[in-house]
Amino acid sequence: MSKSQGSESVTLRVPSDVLASVEAIAEATDRSRSYIIVRALKTYLLNEGADVLSAIRGRDQIAAGDSEDIDDLIADVDKVIAGQAA
Repeated sequence: MSKSQGSESVTLRVPSDVLASVEAIAEATDRSRSYIIVRALKTYLLNEGADVLSAIRGRDQIAAGDSEDIDDLIADVDKVIAGQAA
C-alpha cells in the first residue's frame, strides 16, 4: 500500500487471532489489511475514544478557568423554575 498524503506508518503487535480476522475480512472485501485496521481505529475513535478525548478537553477547559460553579448553575435553574429570569 502506498503512503497516503497525511498518513504515518506505525508498527504494532496484534494477537494472532485478531490478525487472522483482519486478514479474512480484508480478503473477503478485497481491501488491504491497513484499510481494515484504519476503519477499526476510526470506529473506536468515534465511540470509546471520543469519550476519552471529551474528558481531556473538559480537563483542559477547567485548567484554563473556563467552567461554571455547580452551585451557581443550580441557583440559575432554581430561578428559571420559579419563573424568574436567570
